[in-house]
Amino acid sequence: MTVTEQLSALESILAHGDLHSLFQPIISLSEQRILGYEALTRGPSNSPLHAPIALFSVARNCGRLSELELQARKSACQCFSAQKLHGKLFLNVSPESLLEPSHQPGRTLKLLRDFGIPPDQVVIELTEQAPIDDFALLDTALHHYRAMGFSIALDDLGAGYSSLRLWSELRPDYVKIDRHFIDGIHQDAVKREFVDSILKMARASRAQVIAEGIELEEELATLIEMGIDLVQGYLLCRPQEQPPRDAQKLLPRLDNLSPTLGEESGDLSALLNEQQAVPQQTAIAEVLEAFRAQANLNSLAVLDEQGQPVGIVHRHSLSDALLKPFATDLFARKPISRLMSQDFLAVDIGQSLQQVSRLLTSRARQRMEEDFIIVQNGRYRGLGRVIDVLKLITELKIQQARHANPLTLLPGNVPIQQCLGRLLQQSREAVVCYVDIDSFKPFNDLYGGNLFQTPEQAKEVINKIFDLIERELTTTL
Repeated sequence: MTVTEQLSALESILAHGDLHSLFQPIISLSEQRILGYEALTRGPSNSPLHAPIALFSVARNCGRLSELELQARKSACQCFSAQKLHGKLFLNVSPESLLEPSHQPGRTLKLLRDFGIPPDQVVIELTEQAPIDDFALLDTALHHYRAMGFSIALDDLGAGYSSLRLWSELRPDYVKIDRHFIDGIHQDAVKREFVDSILKMARASRAQVIAEGIELEEELATLIEMGIDLVQGYLLCRPQEQPPRDAQKLLPRLDNLSPTLGEESGDLSALLNEQQAVPQQTAIAEVLEAFRAQANLNSLAVLDEQGQPVGIVHRHSLSDALLKPFATDLFARKPISRLMSQDFLAVDIGQSLQQVSRLLTSRARQRMEEDFIIVQNGRYRGLGRVIDVLKLITELKIQQARHANPLTLLPGNVPIQQCLGRLLQQSREAVVCYVDIDSFKPFNDLYGGNLFQTPEQAKEVINKIFDLIERELTTTL
């Protein structure tokens, strides 16, 4: 296809608005719900510019990227609104389009108003395809978006020209890890180290991490064990014009993905406080009276008609809101949905203690006295306390240290026997490999003190040994 034909095809698309919007869900594993949808643009099916890479590349080369992206956002907002999709709407924006002279701030906000989408429901997702030199101007543009109520996401972290600098300069609300680092992560220790570093930086910068491009169950299982909560990819759902709305139908059986995920700490039954919740239409005066009647009550979950949590009320937040002059008289008869917080953590009762701990520490506004919600298949079961999570984690670490092998810091005989006992009790299939290394004691006596610097190094060596054994068995058989 010649350049002239490409330009002609682009001109036709822009003139007729001939774009199609697909939506791919982003799922929260802990809450087993759809956080939102990423809007993806396609050209006409019979056009050589159907594929997004070709479409946006031609627009970028001829200086019409900003115009194309505006039409893509219009199509996405129109479809999102028409289907009444819930959750966040992730809109892709190229940073260089914000810096084009033809870019006019405020057009996205006008689109949202036209289609009845509130700005706080929208996430501007920066997709970097070219070097960005004018960080000051880009920072100004992003502050403009934030001032209008949008959240910011940084796409393809690790793949762009300056994505790490963009992260440090712009402090996005969401960070999406590039597909390259997700592909085969269950077989690549270097990729796991990279993702682990991203998680640590995200906790420091108060950003939420999204793992995109997940195609294998093994990849998802590894990400779950590493503490990733927000996921996206073909394994869960391909982009569709009419995307699904129920996350539980999209998720594989999590207990089958990673059998060892909760074995050390079990599920969250030990944390469950079966506290009565309140419907979202309950009068604020009734909720206030419930707090007055129970001095040790820190929080109350707020439920919809289906018994699913839609918010939470914390004692200190309610008190602060009602301390204002005339606030009690003004709000007493209003529904609690007016003052509830929609920024709450809900975790499934089948999740592991380690997962909940990671989620709590990664949240920007989680306070020690604020409870979190425990659900089962999306329905409310009770509340959990942060302090109880800390206590159980501490007890678990002490128990692990007590029975750990002093050389490798790996589990010793007691936890191994406990694990085998659980497998036998649950009648689950398992493969056990016992390795007896000859003449290891002299080697240990000589090098034992410096053999492994960290437990990760020990696990890496053990994994390599298992790989060698597997190859030998395969060859023998």
